[in-house]
This record gives sequence, C-alpha cells and structure tokens, in this order.
Amino acid sequence: MPRWIWLPVALGVALALAVFANLAPAPRGADAPATAFSAERAMADVRVIAAEPHPVGSPVHTRVVDHLLARMTALGLSPTPQPGVLSPAAVRRLERWDVDATGLGITNLIGVLPGTRPDLPAVLLMAHHDSVAQSPGAADDASGVAAILETVRALRARGPRDRDVVVLITDAEELNLDGARAFFGDHPLRDRIGAVINLEARGGGGRAMMFETGKGNAETVALFARAAARADGGATTNALAAFVYELMPNGSDFTVPRDRGVQGVNLAFIGRPEQYHTPLSTPANLDRGSLQHIGSQTLETATLMASAEALPRAGGTAVWADVFGRVVIVTTPAAGWIVLALAALLIGFVVVALGRREQPRPGEVGRGALDGLWFLSVAVVAAHAVRALGGPSAARAEDAETYYALLARLPWLEAGAALAVLAVALLALGGRAALDRRIMAGLVALLTLPGLVGEGPNPILLGAAALGAGLSFVAGPRGAWPAWLGLLALGWLLALIAQIAAPATAFLFAWPTLVVALAAAVAARLDPGLDRLRGALTLAGLGALTAGWVLAMAHPVFLGIGMDLPGVLAVLALLALMALRPLAPKAARAMAVLAAVVLMAGAVVSFWGTQARPAQAEAQRVG
Repeated sequence: MPRWIWLPVALGVALALAVFANLAPAPRGADAPATAFSAERAMADVRVIAAEPHPVGSPVHTRVVDHLLARMTALGLSPTPQPGVLSPAAVRRLERWDVDATGLGITNLIGVLPGTRPDLPAVLLMAHHDSVAQSPGAADDASGVAAILETVRALRARGPRDRDVVVLITDAEELNLDGARAFFGDHPLRDRIGAVINLEARGGGGRAMMFETGKGNAETVALFARAAARADGGATTNALAAFVYELMPNGSDFTVPRDRGVQGVNLAFIGRPEQYHTPLSTPANLDRGSLQHIGSQTLETATLMASAEALPRAGGTAVWADVFGRVVIVTTPAAGWIVLALAALLIGFVVVALGRREQPRPGEVGRGALDGLWFLSVAVVAAHAVRALGGPSAARAEDAETYYALLARLPWLEAGAALAVLAVALLALGGRAALDRRIMAGLVALLTLPGLVGEGPNPILLGAAALGAGLSFVAGPRGAWPAWLGLLALGWLLALIAQIAAPATAFLFAWPTLVVALAAAVAARLDPGLDRLRGALTLAGLGALTAGWVLAMAHPVFLGIGMDLPGVLAVLALLALMALRPLAPKAARAMAVLAAVVLMAGAVVSFWGTQARPAQAEAQRVG
C-alpha cells in the first residue's frame, strides 16, 4: 500500500470514532421494561408541558403547574407547592418580556418518594418547569422535568431503596434561579439533602454531558462513573468541562446547592443549538435520543445514590474523562505526574533505541517543536478568521436576536473553523515546505484581519498572529523523526504546564502524549526507518485511536465555547497532529494546494451560515 494512503485512512477512522462517540443512544419505546427509562414514556409529559411557552405569570404556566401536581400525585410523591417571591432581577427580566410582574410569585413543586430509612440524607432530583416567553421550552426544561418523572416511575418499579428521593420542580430558573434560592433558603427539607442531580439543556439534541459537580468531587465522580457504565449510551464527561464551566459566568439551579457545599452532578445536552430559547424548541423537534441519554444517566445515578451506604462527601479532587463515551476513567491530580514520568521515559527510550543511524540531532527536534508552535498559532488565526465570516462575536452582538442567530449558526461555524484548522494541519504535515517563508508570513498577517474586524482587538489573536508570522521564517525540521519527536516534546511540555497550573486539565495533554510516546517506542523497535508495513499499521492504528479520542471532544467543546473562542480547536488539533505526524506523505506541493482548497471551503461554509440562519433584523433587510 502506498505511503500516502495511511494518513487519510487514519484520519478517516479517527473522524468515524469521534462521530460514534458523539451519537446519542436510541430512544426506548413505551414497551421498554418497567425498570428501564423510556424516552417515549417521558415524551407524554414533554408534549403537555411544552405545548406552548409558559413563562412565570402566564395562564399556560398555571396549567403546567396543575398538570405536574396531578402527575406527581399519581407517582406517589404527595406533592406540595412552595410559593415564593420574585427577586428584583426576575422582575426586570419579566418587564423586558412585556409582562406585568405586579402580584406575581413563584411556585415550586416538591414531592418525596419515601425510602426505607428516612433518617438518612436524601437524594434530590431537580429541574425547572418555567420557560422563557418566546419558547415552548421542550428541551429547556420540559425534557428535564419529564425525565425526572419517568425516573421516579422506574425507581418505584425497581423496588424499595434506603434513602428518600426528593423531587424539586423549581420555578423561575429562567428569571434568576428564584425557585432554587427559595427551596434552599427556607424549606424544611433543604437540610436533609445529601446529594443533587440537576437536569438542564441549552439546545434540543446531542448527548447529555455531565459538566459540573460540587467542590471536592472525588467520591461524586467515582459514583457517577459506576452509574455511567450502566446507562444507555454511557456518558460524556471530563474534568476539563467542569473546569471551564466554573470559569464562566453562567449559572443554573445547581449553582445554589453547589455553593452551599452539597455534592451532586449537573447534566445537560447542548446540541441543535438553534432551539435554545426559540420557538423551534417544540416536542416534535426534541431529539428523543437526548432525552433517553439524560434520563438513563439520571436513573442509574439516582439508583446508586438512593441505595448507597454513604453519599459522596466533599474531599479530594478527581481528574476524569470518558473514552468514546463508553467508560469513564477516574484518577487523581497526583497521577498526572506518573503519566508525565512514563511519557518522558518512553521518549528517552525512543532516542536510545533509534541508535546512531536514525537518532535525530537536538537542534532538529527543537525545530520540530517550533513547527508545532507554528501550527498552533497559525491554526488559531485561521480559525478566528473563518469564524469571523459567520458573524460578530457574542460579546459584540447588538441584540438578543443576533445572539440567538449566532447560536443557530454554530454548526456552520464549527464546520468552517474545523476546515480552517485542517488546512493549517495539511501545511504543517508538509505543505508549508512548498511555500516561500515571506509569503507564508504575509498570509498569516492577512488572515488576522477578519478576526480583528469581527472581534475587535483580541490579545490572543494578536499574540498568535505575531508568533505564527515570526515562526514562518524558521525552517521546518528535516526528517520524520525530528518532526515527530519535536511534537512529542511540545505535547509533554504543555502537559507539564497544565499539571502545574491546572491539574484537572492536564489529562487532555498528558494522556495522548503517553499513548503517542508508546507508539513511537514501538516504531523505534519495529520500524526505525518509518517505511515498513507493520510499522505503518501500528502507527495508523494507535494514531487513529488517539486522534479519534481527542477529536471526540472537539464537538462539545466548540458548542460550549467555540462561538467566541474558535481557536480552541487548534489545541485539540495539535494533539491529533502529534498522533498522526509520522504518517505524513512526502508531497509538499500537493499538500499546499489541498490546504488552500480546504481553507476556502471553510470560509464558504462559515459565511453560508449567515444566509442559512440570518438574524431577524438581517432577514428583514434582505426581505
């Protein structure tokens, strides 16, 4: 098989693995076993709750409350309403919706599924029943409420459990988390809560992700990992998501108990972003697979918590990540040092095993590391440039309509930014050698302009542009081993920096670096010339697995923060490049031409998003 074929084959397998890891499970029908979660059974409640928009103060809101009281009563929860007052921030939000808040309040709905030992701390299942004024809210959060009701039904079918399960259907989450604040402010049950499972959504589809826990989460994550192994479709979760979400200003009902020191997990799906807070969030448009996924994880986690001898306590901090959505690996921050040490030993073994004939010079390895930095910086610039063609950054959106239009464009923005990063990767894999260094530096400077126009002065973008333009004048490494070892050294250094600065995120760099270092060690023994069939098979296999795992994270990461930080794809792509680098063909001119075609395709796709999903004001101007 010709050498050039291995790279597209490995990349194709990696992309297939990434797509597989992001598929929601098939929804279960109404004929599913009584002890299992059924999305179809839950949909009966979604259809009632999300028949129309039901914000606080609307007549439909009252009908939703009446329906939920009846459903909770039928499930044996003995529900009671908890009235409460609206906060000033909630009143201001209602006024923006042209709703008169005079005399309005909130109505939480609280029920208890009794356990055999009511003296034990209880497990809380929480979701909110209100919607925003312009959306039926089938996903946000009728899906969460319906999933909790179906979970309670399945828990009853599974038989007695030790702990009480408290069901809290909050009100006014969309206004200012007022319902959660009211419950944890003065309700008699608040001090009995030992763990929380909260359900949310920011979109209408995709896999449900466990993206937030309480402080000192080691025991909580360990329990969730066991539950994930039993859930339909496994789980999508990692410590990076929790770390990033903690830095963001966003909040949900889970924020309130988390700040009180209560342990728990927060689950949400964020695919089909065009449905978030829009009229499109209807029962018909809701992804049944997403409902199945979030509900099955809720049921299995609640089952373990309700039967646990002791609920998770605040203590050590976990580092964790799923592997293709099927198993969750949980370690400690200290384990990162062991991974780094093993990777360093393997890299050292590679250098020794290559011997004098193949052993690269340190200067060439250094050029390989700089080549990796060149890729990272230029890929950031290219991603921002293409992203800018799809509209302004969220921070510069002039009104809510533009912001929601940007959310709806996320699939186009993601595809465009991904193609831009791929184009730079093709240059890093050999195409750059066909271009004059001055031309390359000029292209980097030119690519900076769209990002600056769309975002304004951006220190990250300007810094990446300066670094990329400067490194364009540095010649790339000569030979496959220096290029590969340079990328390995860069990956190891990034892992070390993350281990020191933010240990919860170090796995992202350390785990791929360890696997790629292992692949390099095997290649150094089996195929030091990187030209034999068995060596290529090994490199393609391990490279595809590693790149696939990294790329599987790209989709939820972009949906979460890619609108304003599209360059985050460059970081993930660097790790994939590290895994696939030894498969690079020797065809510089062809790679350069292909890179140009791919970059233009990315620009077209991103711009097309503005036509497919125009903001309301833009649509009116066009009309």
